[in-house]
Amino acid sequence: MPTSTVLAGDLIEAIGALRRQLRGRVGMPWPNADLSAAELELVRLVRRRPDIRIRAAAQELGVAANTVSTLVTRLTERGVLVRSPDPTDSRAACLRLTPTAQRRIQKWRDGRVSTLTSALGELPARDRALISAALPALDLLM
Repeated sequence: MPTSTVLAGDLIEAIGALRRQLRGRVGMPWPNADLSAAELELVRLVRRRPDIRIRAAAQELGVAANTVSTLVTRLTERGVLVRSPDPTDSRAACLRLTPTAQRRIQKWRDGRVSTLTSALGELPARDRALISAALPALDLLM
């Protein structure tokens, strides 16, 4: 069995290769919009946690609230996010994806799932079972 360091390196390479293959086949949800890595990270967070407050998003991303506010302003101007008043605290704002952004991301995710489903279908059942058995351990990593 490889050491943890070797396993970590192998896992990073395998995940990176998988992501590159999916990106090559399906593309990105905003290929021509030139969203920065920070903007994409915020979009992913808001997708997972609709109605998240700006301050909570900043804490989760490990950045200052004014940084998130700047990202929100840019993403709002591009029609990706909606900022609305928090119904429980008028000083705070909640974030959501726009319906157009939600549809775009869902279409992109569906393409990734379809592509990966096809690839998994070509594997022997034993290999699919090994991948399935590894998922709970992968969830524990972070």
